[in-house]
Amino acid sequence: MTGILIVDKPAGWTSMDVCAKLRGKFGERKVGHAGTLDPMATGVLPVFFGRATRAVEYAAGGDKEYIAGLRLGVVTDTQDTTGKVLESMDAHVSRDRLEEVLPDFLGETEQVPPMYSAVKVNGEKLYKMARKGEEIDRAPRRVMIREIELLDGDGDEYTLRVLCGKGTYIRTLCHDLGAALGCGGAMCSLRRTMAAGYTLRDAAPLEEILADPSPEDRLIPVDSCFRQFPAAVAEGRALRLAMNGNPFPWDGAPGRWRVYDPDGAFLLLGECRDGMMYTEKSFFEVH
Repeated sequence: MTGILIVDKPAGWTSMDVCAKLRGKFGERKVGHAGTLDPMATGVLPVFFGRATRAVEYAAGGDKEYIAGLRLGVVTDTQDTTGKVLESMDAHVSRDRLEEVLPDFLGETEQVPPMYSAVKVNGEKLYKMARKGEEIDRAPRRVMIREIELLDGDGDEYTLRVLCGKGTYIRTLCHDLGAALGCGGAMCSLRRTMAAGYTLRDAAPLEEILADPSPEDRLIPVDSCFRQFPAAVAEGRALRLAMNGNPFPWDGAPGRWRVYDPDGAFLLLGECRDGMMYTEKSFFEVH
């Protein structure tokens, strides 16, 4: 079984919980997801089955969009409202004041990963250290925040839309916004509305998928991950070379291409360089 399922993840589940449940539902051993969502978060979680799992690294690296709840006046150890409250204060921030500081977080910026995260330091995940009461210095990481929009709210609770690149922690953004406003802040809700080019329109609730007697009909083809790249058809000698992992002549533009056989079966993601197509990742079944 090969393909992608776009799940609307419910609150209270980890991303790996979802994969484990679907592994049993589909009877497929190879299952992976693109872009971890915290248990409190909901929304778009692309889940990959079979040979499609080879595309996870590409899907996980794409931009993501979130609708986030920002609660001001509180600082927690997890940077969201599920954590232990470290500081609490009155916060009555106007919309105008919040909108003043939002542009400071746009573009390429630095974030210090939260202690409650899966980032590894010296081979150990930070959240495991945090659960033992440890806190260590963390090197800041470069992240990209492309858009921030204030959607709603007033006083001490607001709703934001964020479009960002790989590795961005929305919890940390909320924490840092609170620090910039001088009153503390934490994330109080999170819903992912887009990941790897898939949106909530493509997603189905996990409960609905689990109740479906034919969930395999919901799978979408793996080449949908690469729809931004042009398509090429390998025929004759070029097809034979491609199926053996060898480069073949191609007079298209330099860059990535989706390569198909004459029957329309997706074979590989290729890169064209100097008139030759090279396999970057193959997706056909090897017999």
